[in-house]
Amino acid sequence: MWDKHKEVFLPSTPGLGMHVEVKDPEGKVVLSRQYGSEGRFTFTSHTPGDHQICLHSNSTRMALFAGGRLRVHLDIQVGEHANNYPEIAAKDKLTELQLRARQLLDQVEQIQKEQDYQRYREERFRLTSESTNQRVLWWSIAQTVILILTGIWQMRHLKSFFEAKKLV
Repeated sequence: MWDKHKEVFLPSTPGLGMHVEVKDPEGKVVLSRQYGSEGRFTFTSHTPGDHQICLHSNSTRMALFAGGRLRVHLDIQVGEHANNYPEIAAKDKLTELQLRARQLLDQVEQIQKEQDYQRYREERFRLTSESTNQRVLWWSIAQTVILILTGIWQMRHLKSFFEAKKLV
């Protein structure tokens, strides 16, 4: 919380916490959890695209409207960089070779996920391009038909005009 008198942020206030909610691009809730003044969360999503991370404070609204401010530090790590390998090695009692093998497997998995995502984006781009190309084709056909019909109408109109004036 922000101290107005000292104009500094106070260390973690007891009882102050955050509610974290993560939604995938389809709007499905991937994570919804309450944390204390400090916390760490991880989630795995199987859907490519932009995800929403919503943070809600459990402090009273009156304190926020009265000029209170909160400071939140959010460090987002994606892929194999999110793993704490020394912690994994200690927990699973892995040798250095086994740990390195796990790191390489995670990197290969991350590369595969990136390739899948790029294929997905390429497919969407191709569909968009084909749709745009089809619309341009139909628009040009419509313009050509309108131009031909206008030319035919003008010729008939001019012919009837000249016949009425007895010039032809």
